[in-house]
Amino acid sequence: MKEIRAIIEAYNSAIPGVKAALATVVRVEGSSYRRTGARMLVWEDGNFLGGISGGCLEGDALRRAQKAIAMHKPSVITYDTTQEDASQIGVGLGCNGIIDVLFTPLHKEDANNPIVLLASVVNTRTPRCMVTIMATTTDEQTYLGEAWLFTDDAAFKQIFPFATVVDELITTIHLAVDKKQSLVYTATGQNAALKIFIEIIEPVVQLFIFGAQYDVLPLVQCAAALGWQATVVANPAKIGKAVFGAATAVLHPDGINHLPIDGYSAMVLMAHDYKTDLRHLRFALTTKANYIGLLGPKKRSNKMFDELGATMVVTENDYQRIYAPAGLDIGANNPEEIALSIIAEIRSCFAGRKGMSLKLREGSIYSN
Repeated sequence: MKEIRAIIEAYNSAIPGVKAALATVVRVEGSSYRRTGARMLVWEDGNFLGGISGGCLEGDALRRAQKAIAMHKPSVITYDTTQEDASQIGVGLGCNGIIDVLFTPLHKEDANNPIVLLASVVNTRTPRCMVTIMATTTDEQTYLGEAWLFTDDAAFKQIFPFATVVDELITTIHLAVDKKQSLVYTATGQNAALKIFIEIIEPVVQLFIFGAQYDVLPLVQCAAALGWQATVVANPAKIGKAVFGAATAVLHPDGINHLPIDGYSAMVLMAHDYKTDLRHLRFALTTKANYIGLLGPKKRSNKMFDELGATMVVTENDYQRIYAPAGLDIGANNPEEIALSIIAEIRSCFAGRKGMSLKLREGSIYSN
């Protein structure tokens, strides 16, 4: 989401009249540094923002994007970096996969402009779906690169131009949204066969930090570096000036009942005061937060659990949301390292991963 926001901002602030194209990774088979949805915004003068690989494809992608701008024509290019051939792009740079990249010339007045569509959903708090045509067997010049946002079945049927495949496409969209997983889908109907990129765009992670001590700042800075929204909940009079500059917001604890905490939110309780953390933990369990981190030793958190159990019903699902002590076991022993371990654990939580060393992982590092 951080890359998407940066591309939107750069595109909207560009000098009027300067032409641009968007390169988007729409399919990956095998290994690749970036996955589907990675983007690179290219201007006609050769400047660009973002990336579609670890550096092995950007040079050729830049030229392809400039060609799309000059010819006013989108295209899909397949990069195959699986061959041990010195002439192949990507050899020696860690790539070992097949990557399809869609190059789309951009026009601000176009209702199907992908950046305009992304800008309309970037601040939403529910997963959204963007549908992009990668290839067609009929009228390819017209529809290649066209994109639409999926809102609901009825509305999508009104705007999608291929009525013979729209029902099966909608069924696949719902499956992709449920799994929160982007995919390439081939839909076949009367006089039309479409290859379609169904992209799931999830909301940015919200991190709510309950505490005012000096160890708050590294956690805020780490979250900000990832493009997350970091809100510090504490008495503003006790917060250092640097926190105000790094955090998305600083809110007084008196207003916690109005915090917009949803399923894409993480909470870290680090007041370093038993009663305060216990009060905030009791509140956290009433929210939809997917991650609730609690600093301090297990003995302290177990004592809290005993007190909670005596005053409220705490379900097994509630306990699964609580990470105490918060953070992955990386040997952290200072505020910066502790922040790193907590941020990494939050990321693994939202990705549904165990947070283990990649050398111990079997199969692809990107597979579920």
